[in-house]
Amino acid sequence: MKKKLLALLMAACMVLPMTAMADETEGAAAEVQTVTPGKLTVATSPDFAPYEFYAIDEDGNPTLAGFDMALAQYIADYMGLELEVITVDFDGVLSELTTKSVDLGLAGLSPDPARMDAMDFSDIYYLGGQSLVTVKDKADTYNSFDAINTPDVSVGAQIGSIQMDLANENSPEADIVPLPKVTDIIAELLADKLDAAYIETAVAESYQKNYPDLEIVLDVPYDVAGSAVGVCKDNAELLMAVNEAIALAVEDGSMDQFVAEANELATGEKYEGVLDEAGEVPEQETEAVTE
Repeated sequence: MKKKLLALLMAACMVLPMTAMADETEGAAAEVQTVTPGKLTVATSPDFAPYEFYAIDEDGNPTLAGFDMALAQYIADYMGLELEVITVDFDGVLSELTTKSVDLGLAGLSPDPARMDAMDFSDIYYLGGQSLVTVKDKADTYNSFDAINTPDVSVGAQIGSIQMDLANENSPEADIVPLPKVTDIIAELLADKLDAAYIETAVAESYQKNYPDLEIVLDVPYDVAGSAVGVCKDNAELLMAVNEAIALAVEDGSMDQFVAEANELATGEKYEGVLDEAGEVPEQETEAVTE
């Protein structure tokens, strides 16, 4: 079931005070219509560290974190709106935008032209890449497209994602396994239930820090570089306000700060992992993060 959560982030660094942006809301933000008046409703899939994930807050509770969530709060503050975050699986983010049930989708979205009938895209706010991932003891075997492009090799990718498209394009003969969450993919890799997987590079690097048995073996070519905010279709004022906020976040250094802090939170004791050392989902953590 969906949860509606306020993005409670590390306030000292992750959020700019509303007073610092008061003068900025004179532009497109003043004219924006949103799904819920007075709120900016954002869909995300919190299994994509360092973009969005759960971290432990000062009270010991799992809380939404990541540079996408920090940017969402920044955009809401810029527009003078209250932020409301809805957590769903990744394909649910696409569905929420398609049905115009939310204003924005922030989930490491690639501005794929195939998605443009369902949503508009903001300017790029983060440049990333794509990778083929396996585990260390398989790295010498599954380190090329030729090596994995066979029916006896299982290859994971997230449902509805660009990585699924890349799997079908680069390894069409493989046993391609669609999974709803990146954390599911990581668990299957570590449990020896998948041989390899397509994962966004920054995400793969983040999970590799927490699970050192993971190995990035190949950069995967992809024409559409970077991540953008998915914006509810045909809302030009909202799109303009989002682009204004992104430009300001880049200009004032906030975006770099969001990425740095997200990378720190995504590694170590504050990261709310959903896997144990065996690659299984611990019962107590499942209760904490079940959607």
